[in-house]
Amino acid sequence: MSGRIGDLTPKQAESLAEFQERIQDILPSLPAQHDHYLLRWLRARSFSVQKAEVMIRKHMEFRKQMKVDTIISDWKPPEVIEKYVSGGMCGYDREGSPIWYDVIGPLDPKGLLMSATKQDFLKTKIQHTEMLRQECQKQSKKLGKNIESITLIYDCEGLGLKHMWKPAIETYGEILTMFEDNYPEGLKRVFLIRAPKIFPVAYNLIKHFLCEETRRKIIVLGSNWQEVLREHIDPEQLPVVYGGTLTDPDGDPRCRTMINFGGTVPKFYYVQDSVKVQYDKSVTISRGSVLQLEYDVTAAGSILRWQFASDGADIGFGVYKRTKEGSQQKVAEMQQILPSDHMYRILVFILLARSQFLKIF
Repeated sequence: MSGRIGDLTPKQAESLAEFQERIQDILPSLPAQHDHYLLRWLRARSFSVQKAEVMIRKHMEFRKQMKVDTIISDWKPPEVIEKYVSGGMCGYDREGSPIWYDVIGPLDPKGLLMSATKQDFLKTKIQHTEMLRQECQKQSKKLGKNIESITLIYDCEGLGLKHMWKPAIETYGEILTMFEDNYPEGLKRVFLIRAPKIFPVAYNLIKHFLCEETRRKIIVLGSNWQEVLREHIDPEQLPVVYGGTLTDPDGDPRCRTMINFGGTVPKFYYVQDSVKVQYDKSVTISRGSVLQLEYDVTAAGSILRWQFASDGADIGFGVYKRTKEGSQQKVAEMQQILPSDHMYRILVFILLARSQFLKIF
């Protein structure tokens, strides 16, 4: 059984009745009181009434703390976010659910985090989510059926290393955690289009923020992505740039009055010179010295990712693999995996062992 109205087991129906009884004190303050809404919280916690109650009570505290009930009318994002955070709502799928587009390529994570706070980004995403929730309510009334989730189209064209900058990943992780904790079952499906080869690396960095149910809703499309989108979305509701016939009133095929395509943030928006990054380790290396780090890679197909910064000195690094088990080797005796580059004052070596299949980024 799906755990939705009209498709409940007797035990699920009992859980719903118990859940309603246990949250009577906060029920009038919730964004919705109907069974469709309450079942979302139960499904998110596999119909554990106790866990669903804890979750929804935490959500009520979240709404008070972030002033969610008035965030659409009373809060305005900084100009830099309005102009340079890409994405937007445009059209409806064939079942009437709103469609939200996230456009990754033109996003400038470093410029945005230099120009606004994490709190600004979090509140912006809460505002967007509340707008979509209200849109679902409007669609429910208009169509005479329950619309409770959105279709998300994730355009990954242009995804690159700049998007995997540690502060950007941390900020995105906080946003995903907020969404998972406070808007359960808010996603119907996620279409991921135009994914470059580096996408698996980026996904591995953020997937632990997603629950298993959300992961199952992610559909990575191949070269026929426009055809697949049209199966789920009427061409009249799909922008021309994504394979449909929809344009802005002025004929813009990108529908930029509804979807923001972002761009590089001009430096006059910057309010700080740098973003503090908390690294796991720090070392001091004198000029001309070499630091050798060794890692055992035991699983085939492993990905080794590193990020580092230096204080006032150029650095270079190379990746080498030991050719003998259990013995120390000089760099010259090892197999070169990634040539040393940018050797100015400091040389850093990352050493790998055991795995015959490595992916290095």
